Amino acid sequence: MSRNTIRLVIILGVIAISGIIAIQIYWVKKAFDLKDQQFRQSTMVALRNVANQISKSYKLAKIENPVSQYSSDYYVVNLRVPLQQSLLEHLLKEEFKKNNINTDFEYGIYDCETDKIVFGAHINSDYEVEEVDQTIILPTTDKFLNYFGVKFPNQKSYLTSKLDFWIVSSIITMVVMAFFAYAMFIILKQKRLSEVQRDFINNMTHEFQTPISTIKIATDVLAQSKILEQPERFKKYVQIIKQENNRLKNQVESVLATARIGKGQIELDMKLQELHEIIGEVSDSVKAELEDNFTLDLNATKTTINADRMHLMNVIRNLIDNAIKYSGKPPKIKISTRNENNLLIVSISDKGIGIPREALPKIFNKFYRVPTGNLHNVKGFGLGLNYVKEIINLHKWKINVISEMGVGSVFEINIPLPD
Repeated sequence: MSRNTIRLVIILGVIAISGIIAIQIYWVKKAFDLKDQQFRQSTMVALRNVANQISKSYKLAKIENPVSQYSSDYYVVNLRVPLQQSLLEHLLKEEFKKNNINTDFEYGIYDCETDKIVFGAHINSDYEVEEVDQTIILPTTDKFLNYFGVKFPNQKSYLTSKLDFWIVSSIITMVVMAFFAYAMFIILKQKRLSEVQRDFINNMTHEFQTPISTIKIATDVLAQSKILEQPERFKKYVQIIKQENNRLKNQVESVLATARIGKGQIELDMKLQELHEIIGEVSDSVKAELEDNFTLDLNATKTTINADRMHLMNVIRNLIDNAIKYSGKPPKIKISTRNENNLLIVSISDKGIGIPREALPKIFNKFYRVPTGNLHNVKGFGLGLNYVKEIINLHKWKINVISEMGVGSVFEINIPLPD
C-alpha cells in the first residue's frame, strides 16, 4: 500500500469518524431535549393537578396556569391560601407517582411573614423523606402572593438514565471508532516496519557488498601464480582479506546482538570496573588513527563502577565510531569524565555535522539512521545507538544527547557510583 493511499484512507477515516461523532452528538442531544420536554410537561401536569386539588378542597375556582417554571429544575405553584406541609407533601407524592416522575425532589412553602420559603423536605425516588446534610434554600418570586416551590436536584442525571438506547448506541459507536483507530495504527505501524525492513536490507546489502567485493578482488590477486614472487604484496592482500573478514564478522555480530537484546537473552556479567582503564583500552586504536584530533580529558576522581566490561567497551566504541562517522575530515573527538554528586559522567563529543532537532527522539530506535539524502556516505545498519541505549537501560544508567546542526554532538552517560 503506497504512502498516498494510506494518507487518503486516514483522511477519509477521520472525516467519517468526525461525521459519525457529530451525528451521534446531535441525536443524543435531540433525545435528551425530548426527554427534558416530556419531563417538563409531566411535571407541569402534576403540579397543576396539585394546585387544582388544593383549590377544590378550599372551594376556590380553578386557575388556568398556576405553575410557573423558575429555572430548568425549579417550579413555583400559585397556592392562594396558606397550606400545611404534610398535606402538600402527600399531594405531591401522589401526583408524581401518577405521572411516573421517579426522581428526587425538594419542596418548600412561602412564608409571607419572613419573606422566605420554608423548606419542607427532600423526597427521594422511592417517595421517602431523606435527611440532607445542609440547609436547602429555595429561590423566592414576586409573581404569586402564596405559593410553594419544587426543585429537582438530580434532574439531569435522571434524564440521562432514561437514554438507555442512546447510551448503548454511543458505546457501540465508540467501540467501532476505537477499532478503526486501532486498525489505522496497525496499518501505519506495518507500513513503518516495512520501510524499516526495506532500509535495513538495503543497508545490509551495501555494507556486506563492500567487504565481499574487496575479498573477491584480493583472492583473485592471490590466485595469480606471480604473487608468490612478491611476498610483501602477498602479505598485504592476506592482511586485507583478514581485515574485511573481521569487518563482516563484526557486522554479523552487531545484528545478532541486537536480536538477542530484543528477545531479552542478554545477561550482564556485573563486576567492579575501572572506567578510565576501559576508556584507555578502547581509545588506543582511535588515538593512533586520529592522533592530535582525539582528546582525553579524564577529570573524574571516583571511577570505579559496577558494569559488564565487554558491553561497556562496546558502548564506548559504538559512541566513538558514531562520532567519527558524522564528523568532518578530519574528525575531532573528545572523551571526558567528571564526578557530579554521586554520579560518574562520561562525555563523548564531536565537532561534526550535528543531529537535526526532529531526529533526536528517534536516534536510539532500532534501524534508524539520520537522513543524509540519497547518498550512502555513512556506513552502518542503524543498530549502534540502539545497542547503546539497550545496554545502558540494562545497567539502569541514563544517556543524554545534546546536538546542534553544524556544531556537533555530545553524548553523556550518567553512571551511579557504587555505595
